[in-house]
Amino acid sequence: MTRRAAPHVAVIDIGKTNAKLALVDGVNMQEIAVLTRPNAVKDAAPYPHFDVDGIWSFMMDGLSDLQAAHGVDAISVTTHGASGVLLNADGGLACPVLDYEHTGPDDLAAAYDALRPDFTETGSPRLPMGLNLGAQIHWLFETQAGLDSRTALVATYPQFWSGRLSGSVRCDPSSLGTHTDLWAPYAGAFSGLVETLGLAGRMAPVTPADTCLGPVLPEISRATGLSAETPVYCGIHDSNASLLPHLLDRTPPFAVVSTGTWVISMGVGGAKVDLTPERDTLVNVDAMGRPVPSARFIGGREFELLAHETAQPDDAAIARVTSGRLFFMPSVEPTSGPYQGIKGGWSDETASPQEKSAALSYYLALMTSVSLDLIAASGPIIVEGPFGQNRLYLDMLEAATGRNTIAAGGTTGTSVGAALLVGGTRADRPVVEVPPRRDVQAGLPAYAAAWRDRVRTHMAEGAA
Repeated sequence: MTRRAAPHVAVIDIGKTNAKLALVDGVNMQEIAVLTRPNAVKDAAPYPHFDVDGIWSFMMDGLSDLQAAHGVDAISVTTHGASGVLLNADGGLACPVLDYEHTGPDDLAAAYDALRPDFTETGSPRLPMGLNLGAQIHWLFETQAGLDSRTALVATYPQFWSGRLSGSVRCDPSSLGTHTDLWAPYAGAFSGLVETLGLAGRMAPVTPADTCLGPVLPEISRATGLSAETPVYCGIHDSNASLLPHLLDRTPPFAVVSTGTWVISMGVGGAKVDLTPERDTLVNVDAMGRPVPSARFIGGREFELLAHETAQPDDAAIARVTSGRLFFMPSVEPTSGPYQGIKGGWSDETASPQEKSAALSYYLALMTSVSLDLIAASGPIIVEGPFGQNRLYLDMLEAATGRNTIAAGGTTGTSVGAALLVGGTRADRPVVEVPPRRDVQAGLPAYAAAWRDRVRTHMAEGAA
């Protein structure tokens, strides 16, 4: 990753909630223009699936606009994990791309559990719905008539898009390493499940994320006005895109917390630890193909589900929460995170919307601190994404962990990380770091300790 940076990198950035097309200045690593659309799931036969055609139209229109306004010198891709695409012999979809939150795979959970490899091989926890890509494929093959026989190739999700642009379909290790059950991260090879599911020889070639797959296809050039020589890069899983800039310019140990729909904590250079899959710890794979101990919970989704109960807090509301100890107990979404199977709620439902807002920010920070403990992360904590703009979250995360907590400038690191696959270094741009407010943290360690005590009691009651 020492190539010269391209002046303008168009980054296709598909998150679970929104699809984005960003133009990144490849020299100073800043976004020049951003286009977005909701990533709505189509609730239609044969099962809930992603709107691939809608995203493709959005991309083509966006690339045309960016080319006309600024010029595009290269294209990179980053997407959410837990998704893959089954292609037929003609390169088209063998079936719609399943929404990983569909509960269909749960119907065959027992049969799939008998097939999947052990956590010690894959670093992949057993997750509900379609959050294990292997479970998706197993369910699809068992329920969609003829699908197995018409599936010629399986690609991970970023590489489906880069392949559609370049004509060269691949997989990348960072996407295979997102709890798919299909990858053995410490061996750097496919797990035994690939053979078990009959996918040997049908997985797209595994290729490093920063590989140039070639220029855009002629029809893409004609449709968008892009130069016929515009290179397309293989692509990367979004949380690992957030991690990449820090791998390039920070000295371990440190931790990166990537926030969005999912809050994913990644520990770099920390102590060796035995991970606990039942608490949503896992082994991610970074842009260089190396294992990274990680933990996750669906914090962005939890925030959205509770946001209607909240309002912007003032200093008085924050003080009442801290001194009066209003808590939110885990979890909003009990199917993920460190406290699975336990349904939470407010310690006082009558609290004001302002008080609930402060307590919700503290809850999300405390859940993050638990995730960091589970992976034995050490050193400074860098928060990427929207939670980095939440000062109460930053204050509590630093107080709860006792470690320096930094918010990287900007709302997302995924686009910058994906642009770095094309070339350049993080050092090309001034890094804007937003430190938390230590002067307002005096009462927060006691609050964090009280929350943990309540959680222990809450867990014991939930297990009873």
